[in-house]
Amino acid sequence: MNPSPHEARAERGSGNRPALSRCISIDAHEFADDYWGRRPLLSRTDSLVSDFSDLFSAEAVDELVSERGLRTPFMRMAVEGQVLAKDRFTASGGFGAEISDQVSSDKVLAEFAGGATIVLQGLHRTWPPIIDFTTRLVDDLGHPVQVNAYITPASSRGFDPHYDVHDVFVLQISGEKRWRIHSPVHPDPLADQPWSQHSKAVADEAKNAPVIDEVLRPGDALYLPRGWIHSAEALGDTSVHLTIGMSAFTRADLVAQVISKTRADASLRSSLPLGLDLGDPDALADVLAETLADLVAAIQSDPVTPAAAAASLARRLTNITRPEPVRPLATVAGLARLDTASVVRWRLGLAGSVTSRGDTVSLVAGTRTLTLPATTLGALEHLLLGESTSVGSLPGLDDEDSIVVCRRLVREGVLVLEA
Repeated sequence: MNPSPHEARAERGSGNRPALSRCISIDAHEFADDYWGRRPLLSRTDSLVSDFSDLFSAEAVDELVSERGLRTPFMRMAVEGQVLAKDRFTASGGFGAEISDQVSSDKVLAEFAGGATIVLQGLHRTWPPIIDFTTRLVDDLGHPVQVNAYITPASSRGFDPHYDVHDVFVLQISGEKRWRIHSPVHPDPLADQPWSQHSKAVADEAKNAPVIDEVLRPGDALYLPRGWIHSAEALGDTSVHLTIGMSAFTRADLVAQVISKTRADASLRSSLPLGLDLGDPDALADVLAETLADLVAAIQSDPVTPAAAAASLARRLTNITRPEPVRPLATVAGLARLDTASVVRWRLGLAGSVTSRGDTVSLVAGTRTLTLPATTLGALEHLLLGESTSVGSLPGLDDEDSIVVCRRLVREGVLVLEA
């Protein structure tokens, strides 16, 4: 019997995560246990699988700025930590593209030559090598990922000491940048707890001796958990680095699910007493105690199950991440030639599950649910493993049925055809 997709992923273990392993100099299992969400990790290029020149380059920056018609907010600029007004670096695209917020290469040149940092945002949506890498990294991590690039002129400082509300990998592409890392003043901040809420504490901590004070050179990587204070300064030539932001799901997300479910309890929806002085702690004391008791009772009487929690988080991940892109023209052309020798695989990053329902099976793929004959169960379970498979080798189906099933799933964007 084939293992379920969940079992297959569990068997893979934390040591077999190729996109993640590109960013760390240690075993992925050790990273997960000792570093993820806990402490920084600096990995030098000579200890990594490869550098990052295949992902991005200074030439890629010039292409994006000058030829790709980027618009805000896919780009912004900053000087000494202050974000520039967008009209400082944007203009109309001219005849046939009269959109006023397109990046203007000559304006960017003027600001960059004057010391401004270029920030290219959302590269996981605009630059093909990073789109592919990000899709694979999401699959490795199980958390949403975004990628920005920071291009800093020589001897310039991009942003003041601050912390991020998401974990990051910093991948140095070109040039050198000195990074100073300080301990958190607000550990594990949530998305609505930015560093500006603790600006004085951040500034005070930044005066202390840093935990890390190192220069990143091309091919180096730095991992920072959310909340760790950092600042950076370009040295010598222009510095280009990628910041990979990972917005981790947290225990607070599980707490929110528990609290949300208690809305079904009538006692917790009841109004507070008429005439209650809301500013008087003593007046609220008894009502608060009663409410907390009812909350505990509601949680215990109808607890959130692991299955329900998993389904909710899986839906959120599906809704806020994008699976591997599909190529409409190439796919239609490939469908016309599809036969038993064609090779297909499950679309990377597309959440999926299959459930037997008597004479049919229900296939959940992303936000869609497809119904197929029960005879396809073995083939679908095999495809969900994510392995490249020839159409004619799918278990439980003859050649004709395999072609019909694969043609439908490719057309639906569930499978991709490999060349």
